[in-house]
Amino acid sequence: MLVDLALPVNKVRITNDQIKRYSGQINLKKISITGQKKIIDSKILIIGLGGLGTPALTYLARSGVGFFGIADPDKVSISNLHRQILYDQKDLKKSKAEVSKKKILLTNPKIKIKIFKSKITKNNIDKIAKDYDVILDGTDSFISKLTISDYCKKNKKILICSAINKFLGHLFVFNFKEKQKKSPCLRCFMPKAPSNDNNDCESEGIVGSIAGVMGVLMCNETIKEILNFKESLCGKILIIDLEKTTFRTINLHKNCPNHL
Repeated sequence: MLVDLALPVNKVRITNDQIKRYSGQINLKKISITGQKKIIDSKILIIGLGGLGTPALTYLARSGVGFFGIADPDKVSISNLHRQILYDQKDLKKSKAEVSKKKILLTNPKIKIKIFKSKITKNNIDKIAKDYDVILDGTDSFISKLTISDYCKKNKKILICSAINKFLGHLFVFNFKEKQKKSPCLRCFMPKAPSNDNNDCESEGIVGSIAGVMGVLMCNETIKEILNFKESLCGKILIIDLEKTTFRTINLHKNCPNHL
């Protein structure tokens, strides 16, 4: 059964099940039914289904996002389990993308999910990302991160990007859709990939909780950008240190050459 609700801007059609399921968010004045409909209609691609991607996917699915692309070429290993919350012992050696889809559909079978088992490159990113409004970057490769940032800038996508190491987390929001002329890009922070490309969590060490914190914040900032909140992290870097329990933001100025 559908409920028709006349609103100031649009006539929104939303099911009774959706109203019950998302009532906690709908009751927020800054979201309401209008905002919830935008969340349901949003199309989000999550690249990297590890410590960042799995909590981000979990909370975005539970918040009502109706269309996902999920991209990861890897299989679940035992060392993933301490921070990659969608997986358990039975998932070892299985495709992360396939397992993630199966488990998310247990929370809401009506969510549409398309899986990609390829590593993101300059050659395939358009084929994978072109149909999505918001891209979440949970990769651990600097080359991949710059490739994703370049693509989102060129194609006017919203990009939510995070990186984690030890007890530290960095969060970036780049809104090339609404704030294209003002938004910096990842090259403003890191013009090119360092010689040591991979941020190797296994060798460097990482506390599992930093992955959870940053993944949930990626979800939160995604919702804010979908709803066009004025309180945006665009143009800033959020830096979290869980050893000292400190949170701070610094400005990220647009200062890269027009490389695209």
